[in-house]
Amino acid sequence: MINFEGKQGLVCGVANQRSIAAAIAQQLGSLGAELCLTYGPDTKGRFENKVRVLADELNVKQIYPLDVREDQQIVELFASLDKAWGGIDFLVHSLAFADRQDLSDVFSKTSRSGWEVALEVSAYSMIPMAREGARLMRKRGGGSMVAMTFIGSVLAVPNYHVMGPAKAALESVIRYLAREMGPENIRVNAVSAGALRTLSSSGVKQFGEMLKVAGEHAALERNVTLEEVAQATAFLLSSAAGGITGQSIYVDGGFNIMAN
Repeated sequence: MINFEGKQGLVCGVANQRSIAAAIAQQLGSLGAELCLTYGPDTKGRFENKVRVLADELNVKQIYPLDVREDQQIVELFASLDKAWGGIDFLVHSLAFADRQDLSDVFSKTSRSGWEVALEVSAYSMIPMAREGARLMRKRGGGSMVAMTFIGSVLAVPNYHVMGPAKAALESVIRYLAREMGPENIRVNAVSAGALRTLSSSGVKQFGEMLKVAGEHAALERNVTLEEVAQATAFLLSSAAGGITGQSIYVDGGFNIMAN
């Protein structure tokens, strides 16, 4: 039985109630975790509003803005958690972004600026987040981190374009962080979720077709659910997965093993 009573950590990347990060937060909350939620930059305040609705539902008190392109915001976030909690036990990185134009055009037309922002937000951001998070985990004798990835990191998925190399970079980052932080009892893994209808996936052209194909060709002959991805993430964050680090665990109904 996985239990997060007495555990504290943050979930980054809640966009709305149907996001992967929101499902993970709900799962961890139901298991007794005390959570911190962050919201991304949005001049209209929509992300903050969505996060505060979820925070009210889960009785979350620690809510902070987080633009991962600003190093100072990352430092200030963890300094606030250090002051509030004196350490953390887990961290969830569910952050990705690409310019819509770079997702709608052919891959070879990816702009230099689009490449930079996709790699910075989706992959590089895990490095400073892990660096600051590890500092607080050391105070607890260790911890666990999980990032969200997708099979487009290893397969050329139609219309996924620049996000494929971004996720490939993220998975490499996970391995290097796991090697560095393992001696301090800090585990770092990724969950490669199957195709899911979320705000992020809505930016991928013809995503409905991708969802249909994923369900038809998965070993389970169906798509996975947000709840299944959240449960797998909770497992990796828990002591039940104490011997697992540096891995990208597929939660895709077996789509990744199929020859067709």
